[in-house]
Amino acid sequence: MVERRLVWLAGIVLIWGGAIFGKLVALQVVHHQEYVTKARARQEEVVELRAQRGAILDRTGHPLAMSVPTESVFVDPLKVPSLELDSDLLAHELHLDPAELYRRIRTAHDNHRGFLWVKRGITPQEAEDVRSLKLEWIHVDTGSERHYPNATLAAHVLGGVDFAEKGNGGIEKALDTQLHGAPGEARILTDVRRRGIDELVSTEAHAGASITLTIDERLQFVAEREIAAAVKLHEATSGSVVVMKPYDGQILAMASYPPYDPNQPPESESDVAARSNHAMGVPFEPGSCFKVITLSAALETTKLRPDTPINCHGGVLVLPGRIIHDSHAGFGFLPMDMVLAHSSNIGAIEIGRTVGRAAMYDYVRRFGFGQKTGVPLPGESKGRLRAIPQWGTTSLESISMGQEVSVTTLQLARAVSVVANGGLLVKPRLVLKQGDQTLPIEPPVRAIKPETAITMRQMMEGVVLVGTGKEARLEGYTSGGKTGSAQIFDFATRHYTHTYNGSFMGFAPVTNPAVVVVVTLNGTRGNGGFGGVVAAPVFKVVATEALRILDVPKDLPDDPPSKTLLAASQVLDDVSIADLGSGQPNILEDRDDEEPVAPQADGFVGPVAPAAPVAQGPAAGTVPNFKGMTLRAVLMEAAAKGIPVQPDGSGVARVQNPPPGSVWHQGERIRVQFAR
Repeated sequence: MVERRLVWLAGIVLIWGGAIFGKLVALQVVHHQEYVTKARARQEEVVELRAQRGAILDRTGHPLAMSVPTESVFVDPLKVPSLELDSDLLAHELHLDPAELYRRIRTAHDNHRGFLWVKRGITPQEAEDVRSLKLEWIHVDTGSERHYPNATLAAHVLGGVDFAEKGNGGIEKALDTQLHGAPGEARILTDVRRRGIDELVSTEAHAGASITLTIDERLQFVAEREIAAAVKLHEATSGSVVVMKPYDGQILAMASYPPYDPNQPPESESDVAARSNHAMGVPFEPGSCFKVITLSAALETTKLRPDTPINCHGGVLVLPGRIIHDSHAGFGFLPMDMVLAHSSNIGAIEIGRTVGRAAMYDYVRRFGFGQKTGVPLPGESKGRLRAIPQWGTTSLESISMGQEVSVTTLQLARAVSVVANGGLLVKPRLVLKQGDQTLPIEPPVRAIKPETAITMRQMMEGVVLVGTGKEARLEGYTSGGKTGSAQIFDFATRHYTHTYNGSFMGFAPVTNPAVVVVVTLNGTRGNGGFGGVVAAPVFKVVATEALRILDVPKDLPDDPPSKTLLAASQVLDDVSIADLGSGQPNILEDRDDEEPVAPQADGFVGPVAPAAPVAQGPAAGTVPNFKGMTLRAVLMEAAAKGIPVQPDGSGVARVQNPPPGSVWHQGERIRVQFAR
């Protein structure tokens, strides 16, 4: 009996032991990984290790954007013992409004939310005070915050980030992947109260790459200062400036007005609107700036040359359904270079007609219009250039003088670089380096012949010396450019208003341009809103600073212009070229371009005004063109033709009076100003 009981007991123990063994095998072998995962879920906490966001630097290495260490406080509203009392306590430590904090915690609690940011970017003292409370439901998080040390400087280029430091505009958005880096991962062993006991970093965080821009902080400051002052002075609505190196497309400055501070979140619709980058995202009609493209196309596709007489019809031209006016008293015949210098709309139309639709469209595309420049910024506009089948009856005439096409300031900078660099269309560059790696330069595309570019430089120099761009003259440097004053079209009334987009695009020095500068003011008013008045002075200041920073040698003497040059310039400024020598001077207004026009069904129609008398073209015995010639060459040609010359200065001929193509009277002395 006893033995039987022992056998049963042994059997029961054996079965019990087998069951225990089987359970152990199931726990430790069969379901091992499952229970390990459950245990880790209870005892371990996986924390993402944020990667340090890369800094954004200017071309000289000065920081434009950086991430700085910060601490922030968050709570678990579901674990707050007493919402009212504890919110008062926390508000006192963090210098917050107790009522507002209580409302926020109560709302989160009622919505069963287990997480609420209380205050981000707290001070070191506030962090110490909160930690000293030693309350389980209060947590201090260590992270980083994006900081822009120069506030508004280059804000439209830099953009900004959201609360998670993810780019939401500008370079911050365009290169977010490179700047963001790769986050790491850490496992924290906790006790039953979720307090950390040990920590293991399983994956290291890799900081984002620093981005070095082509922007120069000093020049950017000057550009923003000058465009802001000009917008306020001329009561414009907005404005932009682009400074670029013409040979490799490096953007040295890109300013946009109105400004904003990326350190501050937008609080109103106007704050959001201020974040628009007008330099590359807001297109406008360029007006007379576009005549550079018209004349370039003429030099390459027709027999027209700078001294070719162009019929300007006395300042009034009747087109199908519209009348075009020049903004001055009107010219009869002008040499083509003077059409550009004095910005004759009618002269440009006649040149455009000679070029023709197909060639005009081709050259507009060659200069980069109707397509994005490829600058690494979000929101770039390609402007507006309709295909030829969509053109109206007078679209060729409109485009020839810069209407029915829209462009950006950056596109104009790219286009004038074609003239400045010898005929190459370059891709604008905004990023110089990623980390320590210098980015390669994209090969340029041939747009026009080198000889065409040189000729256009000389004609654009005339715009500054004797034409509508006199306010763009530089001290110690030669410069060339073109003014533009395009009326703003009101789509509601289908008419052009008396507000303008005043622009100036130019380069310096003329012989070997080191920099191009384009200035645009949007929404200027009245005669004072023309490009030669509002934009050319900004070009002068910004270009002078750019040449100083780039250490470009001067190509003109520092001495003030001679009396001969001043006298010649005064005559050329004030007297209609077609009337010189006729004894009937015609005083011009010192302004830029277009007469107000209004649209009709197929395009644009100008107001009817009495036609100015058409001046007759020059007869036999015209003044030769000495510009660009050396003193020796001028004297030799003048001697061969029996024409007396009064030279002044040294170098090459820059200004002459009477101008080329005008009537020369027997015994009249031609004054020629030379400069290096």
